[in-house]
Amino acid sequence: MSIVAFIEREANHVKSASREAACCASQLAKKKGTRAIGLAVGTFDDGALQSLADTGLEQIYHVSDERLNGSSASRLAAVVHELMNQEDSEILVMVQSALSNVMGGRLAVKQKAAFISNVVECPELTDTLECKRSVYSGKAFSVVSANTSKIILALRKNAVTLQTESKNLEIVPFSVPDISGVRGAEVLSREKAEGGVLLSDAEIVVSGGRGLKGPENWGIIEQLARSLHAATACSKPVSDMDWRPHHEHVGQTGVKISPSLYIAVGISGAIQHLAGVNASKVIVVINKDPEAPFFKEADYGVVGDAFEVVPRLTAAVEALKSKV
Repeated sequence: MSIVAFIEREANHVKSASREAACCASQLAKKKGTRAIGLAVGTFDDGALQSLADTGLEQIYHVSDERLNGSSASRLAAVVHELMNQEDSEILVMVQSALSNVMGGRLAVKQKAAFISNVVECPELTDTLECKRSVYSGKAFSVVSANTSKIILALRKNAVTLQTESKNLEIVPFSVPDISGVRGAEVLSREKAEGGVLLSDAEIVVSGGRGLKGPENWGIIEQLARSLHAATACSKPVSDMDWRPHHEHVGQTGVKISPSLYIAVGISGAIQHLAGVNASKVIVVINKDPEAPFFKEADYGVVGDAFEVVPRLTAAVEALKSKV
């Protein structure tokens, strides 16, 4: 009996949020007195899987077949289903993603399991497993428990505090079950969005709104982002006016993010925007309007002209970096 963490891949690397899934699986295994293992599917760079040795996992089963690199969620679900049966696993932990949204439902049917998504912290173990999850586009939380013997969890980013518990991690080859009869779409190619840091992986996000007055002024956002090694984002009106590409739009109808730090520049803070960013650990708002609604949600606020505040903030960051 074991608890499984599904390790997602990103360009042959371990997806950063999968470390949280591994840590959560390890924490749950410790509470239940069982072991935590991982499952990785596809091609990974040398040492990528071994980098999870400090998450508490004891083993990672690796299906190294490169044919599964762009495989559909239905075929990946078949592989996970096979391992869970082999290991008699009660709990599967994944990261919240487009892949897990599809895989979770399929696995729930195959395993006769409960699927709990949008989990915002590692669950508590009492008589049942209780999960706190985000609902209503992040406007509220609910606590749910499962009445099934098997449970599938999808964790939102930054839901788990990363632990350091080094173990002698064993990478074990795992044979692919016969999935030739499993139908599903295949990913033929991928086009990576332009920019230095992807929003989905970013620990820091610098975002701009209509307060920037035009696309020609976006340089101050990009300069601050480069200084902080951050991703850039924008509000919906900005993308609607084609000031910025639509893949940078964060909010209820755009990308939902949960970075460690979100810096909002010239954004008023409409409820639709908040729904996509309120899972951020720390929110900093820069706006010249002291009545901007965003200040009510901010951890830190600066009332001032963005064209004066942001360059000074960038200079301060660079000065601190030069001293390190």
